[in-house]
Amino acid sequence: MPFPGPGLAVRIVGEVTKEKVEVARDACHVVEEETEEHEPWQAFGAVLGKATGVKGDNRVHGWVVAVRSVESRDGMTARAQELDWDTLQRIQSRITGMNENVARVVYDVTHKPPATIEYE
Repeated sequence: MPFPGPGLAVRIVGEVTKEKVEVARDACHVVEEETEEHEPWQAFGAVLGKATGVKGDNRVHGWVVAVRSVESRDGMTARAQELDWDTLQRIQSRITGMNENVARVVYDVTHKPPATIEYE
């Protein structure tokens, strides 16, 4: 995990704001709890940007949270974990339910390489 160090800033694409830090903190908490039994090398939620969604009867322009869970031995390479559908659904339901400003949750299946683990 990136602590101590850049902390949640590497899990926020673009400008780091108080609102984005709160979304990232909440998302990371949910992802860490829900993936614990899968024993990831690292798992977290990252704030990517905004997208259109619907909450109740209202259209919202809210945050997109990317969920990432990887297996690795040393961090030099990593494989995206194949999380089961029920786990992914619990994660998205908890993240979108706890923050009215989150419109969408996506799961990152990209290995390292070509991607990095964090979103810095």
